[in-house]
Amino acid sequence: MADGDDFTFCQVEKPADDVEDQHVAMGIGGIRIDDKSENGSWDSGTIWKLGVSSQKTVGTLTFNVIDASTHKVTNERPELDAKEVAGSSSKAPLEQKTVVKKPMPRKKVPYEIGYSPLDWLKLTRTHPDLAGLNGQSNRRLITMDEVKQHKSEGSMWTALKGRVYNIGPYMKFHPGGEDMLKKAVGRNSTLLFNKHHAWVNAEVLLEKCLVGILDESK
Repeated sequence: MADGDDFTFCQVEKPADDVEDQHVAMGIGGIRIDDKSENGSWDSGTIWKLGVSSQKTVGTLTFNVIDASTHKVTNERPELDAKEVAGSSSKAPLEQKTVVKKPMPRKKVPYEIGYSPLDWLKLTRTHPDLAGLNGQSNRRLITMDEVKQHKSEGSMWTALKGRVYNIGPYMKFHPGGEDMLKKAVGRNSTLLFNKHHAWVNAEVLLEKCLVGILDESK
């Protein structure tokens, strides 16, 4: 036995005849002697060194009983410090946010009297030559160099989706105002048109203003 262990075996006499073996052994079967191991865990098979000790006697056998019920062993993980929790949460990956691009607001200019969409429709049905062709075919090929030469009032050309239109007559009918439409004069306005009016059927709207077909080979 290790030093300091107060447990000694000694020879005892045979119990008196009037003491039955059954009485001597009463309560001994539930006794368990354990001890704390070197690594700090509580394992059975060794003598406990903690707890409340009391002396018990059964017949001629005297021994110490240690009550270790008040000693609580827990393997629960200690609660994390509030700062540690905050630090770990800050390292969590951020949720990706979907950015929805809002459509650009349309800038409308009040119509002048006589320049409403209905008035434009009437004009396309009554005017004999909105494109200013003077008898020329509107199926001829037109280069961008020729488009750039037509920037004067009444003859303002623009290339749109492979076609060339004279948008001069349509200036005052444009819902966004003349200044916005003038940005398309003398240039290929397809990108500008798709940005602001992708839903508009330009082939129908400007059918009577068709000058020719854009020659994209040059």
